[in-house]
Amino acid sequence: MDKDNFFTGLIVGAITPVLGFLLVELIFDLLTQAGLMEFVSSGGNSKRQRTLALLGICATLIPMHICKNNKWNETMRGMIFPIMIYMGSWIFYFKDTLFTF
Repeated sequence: MDKDNFFTGLIVGAITPVLGFLLVELIFDLLTQAGLMEFVSSGGNSKRQRTLALLGICATLIPMHICKNNKWNETMRGMIFPIMIYMGSWIFYFKDTLFTF
């Protein structure tokens, strides 16, 4: 399978934020259990949930950088669409806490 194609980028762009979210959530939970971090309730619009989601989305920077170094331009183009959907969803979900004046 060719590594530089649009479909590969769609798959990587859709899966990486979910895996990044789960990894960062695991790290936060381990730090909470170790007593290095305060326990925060898992309310829908809590700061922790917003941060976890944003860090999960930012996890796509790693494969994006790998694609850039290998000059896989079509894969990077494919990654943009899921990233934009995740970012739009993040802004829509947390709009009440983001845009309070």
